[in-house]
Amino acid sequence: MTGLIAHDWIESFGGAETVLDAFAELYPDAPIVCAWNDAGDRFGADRVHESWLARTPLRHHKALALPFMLSSWRHLPVKDADWILCSSHLFAHHARLAGAARDVPKYVFAHTPARYIWEPELDERGSGLLTRAVSRPLRRIDRARAQEAEKIAAVSRFIADRIDRDWGRESTVIYPPVDVAAFDRTGTDDLTVEETAVLERLPADYLFGASRFVPYKRLDTVILAGAACDLPVVIAGDGPDRARLAAAAEQHGAAVTFISRPSTPLLRELYRRAVVYVFPPVEDFGIMPVEAMAAGTPVVANAIGGASETVVDGRTGAHFRSTRPEELRRAVEAAAGVSREQCRARAWEFDRATFGARITQWMG
Repeated sequence: MTGLIAHDWIESFGGAETVLDAFAELYPDAPIVCAWNDAGDRFGADRVHESWLARTPLRHHKALALPFMLSSWRHLPVKDADWILCSSHLFAHHARLAGAARDVPKYVFAHTPARYIWEPELDERGSGLLTRAVSRPLRRIDRARAQEAEKIAAVSRFIADRIDRDWGRESTVIYPPVDVAAFDRTGTDDLTVEETAVLERLPADYLFGASRFVPYKRLDTVILAGAACDLPVVIAGDGPDRARLAAAAEQHGAAVTFISRPSTPLLRELYRRAVVYVFPPVEDFGIMPVEAMAAGTPVVANAIGGASETVVDGRTGAHFRSTRPEELRRAVEAAAGVSREQCRARAWEFDRATFGARITQWMG
């Protein structure tokens, strides 16, 4: 018999899915249960088991599905295991088997307690009428079910504090895995002709920002930093916030180049050629600052959140505490002066092998 891996829902890509990839590799015989799977056969045709929600109109309507997820995690499509390993940012840590396996040890790797229930000011999904109406009873249930875990790991000290505050539990900090090797390399032989042309059109010196184009990623701060430093800005990604970002660039007189959905090789080169990578959001962990450091690029990071733990102020970048022009300019200038070799060395502290060893030790 083997264990069971529980994951809220499987996206095509994302930080939580990077963790799930590592769990699936560490425990290749463990089936995976989730609310629904949008990654096709990424983990094999028969390994992933979706909940009953995947066969209803509630699929992909997370806010509407919230109350039903409580029950679905208590009635899993897999009935037996020696242990459960939960990758949870919503309710996956509620997972429980029936019958004789009801009390098997449960290990929770928490990306965060659900922000739109516990910290709605940090997540716009918590502002909806339905979510606000059910958040109080959901908190009581969520906190109670967090007590079932044998052990809890947190993706950062920032999240460990939130777990203590929201769930009343202690946790072990285990930073998520990053594919450092993919970004700590030189050469452009893996770029397409079109990608090489994109790079050739870029300014010689620029500030770089990259993420999904949504408000909480705060990419407008990258534009503010460029205006404050009189440097052009390159922003990579895609999403509904693009028009607002373009308007912000025009408002502040900043020269901004947008690059949609770069491949990993192109993203690596965009990091590597930048003066600094600017990471403004308050994130639970933040994989992209580590990728930037792996490419040898210093990072300007928000002083609040997980990136303040991975980016060492004064050694691999700089932290900023406000978006005042003088503060952003100070942080960019400080970051630009650090050693790129120190950035690379720091990134290797978060590679997949380190993560795997920590998880294996933690689960005992």
